[in-house]
Amino acid sequence: MFLETLIVSPIVFLRVVVIVIISISLHEIAHGLVALSQGDDTPCKQGHITLNPLVHMGWESLIFLCVAGIAWGKMPINASNFRSQRLGNILVSTAGPLCNLVLAFLCMGLLKLLADSTYAEFFSFQFFYMSAHINLMLFLFNLLPIPPLDSFYIFSEIFPILKPLQYTYFGLFVLMMLFLIPEFGDGLSAIAVFILQTVS
Repeated sequence: MFLETLIVSPIVFLRVVVIVIISISLHEIAHGLVALSQGDDTPCKQGHITLNPLVHMGWESLIFLCVAGIAWGKMPINASNFRSQRLGNILVSTAGPLCNLVLAFLCMGLLKLLADSTYAEFFSFQFFYMSAHINLMLFLFNLLPIPPLDSFYIFSEIFPILKPLQYTYFGLFVLMMLFLIPEFGDGLSAIAVFILQTVS
């Protein structure tokens, strides 16, 4: 279990927890900001345009993150307020994963800049590398067209026949099965590392 990392390597544990909290919070804020741009003020009304991770994740997600290394976020949105419901849903769903991809590339850019900097010794390269790695994994994970992941809502707008699946336990069952397969996480990590090595 991920909690064991706290004993084996507390610094790594803290880094991962901090990075995941920041990444998920920004992911959710991206959803909210795009929803606002599409005419839905629900995120503002419910106080979700904030940097407070408790608002975006809740205690359950934070505890689960520390124990099992798995976390999730939420952003209240009312798609009926969008000027164009289909386009709005697609844009809002795209915003979260795109935010993680941008964060990953920003961290990779910082790694390159700091490598030749006279202040390099003051920065934690491992932190930025882990940030890039984790955000790439979050991006890749959200590409899976499984409810309630973001890509599913994009695909369900393109193929409306898929929409009923979001009201079933199908997606949660599939995700639980995936989390029980060690090779799944290892595969996502390997792809993220490949991207990091290719870009850098």
